[in-house]
Amino acid sequence: MALLSDLSRQEELHPLIVRVRRLPARPGALASYAITDRLELGPLRFPVTYQADVLLAGDDEIVTVARQQPGTTVRNHTRLRTEGDLLRIDVEITLAAPAPLFGYAFRQARAAHLGLASRLGAVLDGRAGDPPAAG
Repeated sequence: MALLSDLSRQEELHPLIVRVRRLPARPGALASYAITDRLELGPLRFPVTYQADVLLAGDDEIVTVARQQPGTTVRNHTRLRTEGDLLRIDVEITLAAPAPLFGYAFRQARAAHLGLASRLGAVLDGRAGDPPAAG
């Protein structure tokens, strides 16, 4: 659970993140971070820094929210549960963005979180003593 709730460890999982810096926790947050992603738009690559907060970090549930200007918010609600010998991870992501940015933000968030899920599976498989899952 710490791997998912400690955003300073997300650089190893999240394909867009290039830097994470811990900040003083905002009111209502357990922890706050400044996170820099490297985004692409056609041939252009550019850094974007945003603030992310961990709102809940329980044994089987994590809630984070990321805010970026102008008016873009990504809320991530992750639930973990065991099913037999397996760990099931359910993730609900809610995106809000201004209409002109929504399509781009949606594509970036979707690709990044699918990449994160793939990397997380490989990390968890490796920690269990098995070879990483083939992608």
